Amino acid sequence: MLSDYQQTLLLLTGINVLLGWSAYLPLATGQLSLGNAGFMAVGAYAASLLTVQPRWPLLPALVAGALLAGALGLLVGFPALRLRGIYLAIATLGFGEIVRTFFLNFEPTGGPMGMRGMSGTTPGLVWAWVGLCGLGLFALAHSRLGLALDAVHDDEVAAELSGLDITALKVGAFGAGAALAGLGGGLYAHYILFIEPGTFNFLESITMILFVLLGGMRTFWGTLIGAAVFTILPDLLRGLQDWRGAFFGALLVAILIVRPWGLLPRETLRIPLRRLAGAGERP
Repeated sequence: MLSDYQQTLLLLTGINVLLGWSAYLPLATGQLSLGNAGFMAVGAYAASLLTVQPRWPLLPALVAGALLAGALGLLVGFPALRLRGIYLAIATLGFGEIVRTFFLNFEPTGGPMGMRGMSGTTPGLVWAWVGLCGLGLFALAHSRLGLALDAVHDDEVAAELSGLDITALKVGAFGAGAALAGLGGGLYAHYILFIEPGTFNFLESITMILFVLLGGMRTFWGTLIGAAVFTILPDLLRGLQDWRGAFFGALLVAILIVRPWGLLPRETLRIPLRRLAGAGERP
């Protein structure tokens, strides 16, 4: 039986995995988005409004929040196609600040005073979503669509010349990532039971990117590992007290120096698969 503390850590890890995958999907097509905290805020406030006022059950409220964030992600994804690299990052950062400012002045959700009254969630529900989304990403990674995303990431021009619809792939990845951020936001709001606009600042978006970088950019398994390490490791370092932050930062730098492609790069997964395939071919 897990203690309350262990259940909380498990729940936060699950939410962070979803948020990490929300950053992983745009990055899978070479898009660096720093606006995921904005999509997280949309999902959190939408799901909270639906459960607090019309008293919707939690599950449909979470789905509605994720769909709203995903639809907004599609709208943002089209103009974002014109931008690359740091320019795209700055533009999405601006979007996140627009969303934060909107909720700061939107009285129905409490404005700067924030919003409360939501019901709680459970680690089981959070990890059920993680399992469902993980299955979807596993299927995506082993499909032609997954290969198309890889092609767009590696060389857009070559991918377009081979007949791939670059616009649909990039906007779709952007929208799917936004929907995952909205889902994570809804679960977070119903765990913390209080949200306010300052929670969804650009540091939250940067943290989601770090989950991907730490775990490995080219596989969703890496993001799962990165989010888990990023959530659990600071807690394991509590004994260091005031030096915990410095030691954690130094440890992250050391990890990225030793493993610049992340803790679990795609090549690491391919080696055992090749060995299995080779063993299967032996007489």
